[in-house]
Amino acid sequence: MENLFYTEDIDFSENKEISTILAEGKNVRIERIVSTGQITASDFWYDQTENEFVTVLQGEAKILFDNGIEQHLVQGDYLTIPAHCRHKVTYTSIEPACIWLAVFY
Repeated sequence: MENLFYTEDIDFSENKEISTILAEGKNVRIERIVSTGQITASDFWYDQTENEFVTVLQGEAKILFDNGIEQHLVQGDYLTIPAHCRHKVTYTSIEPACIWLAVFY
């Protein structure tokens, strides 16, 4: 059995965000993402071809949209990011690690 909160097998020494595909099908992908302070580069915007439902399971994060609106997410908060809605991550907590659950469809 797997556990969304179990992170003891993750090597955090490289200071990289860790993304794990939990399940996927023809038109859907479910990922667990563990962030420890990582943010999007200042000159980059995500512009995904898929819709994304994302929730913060642990910790907190901030997502900035190209219209200037920034959403602060804490444990239990979720939002849907439509395809081609440009956005970037401007903050993720370090302690506790920010654990996201993302569904791309």
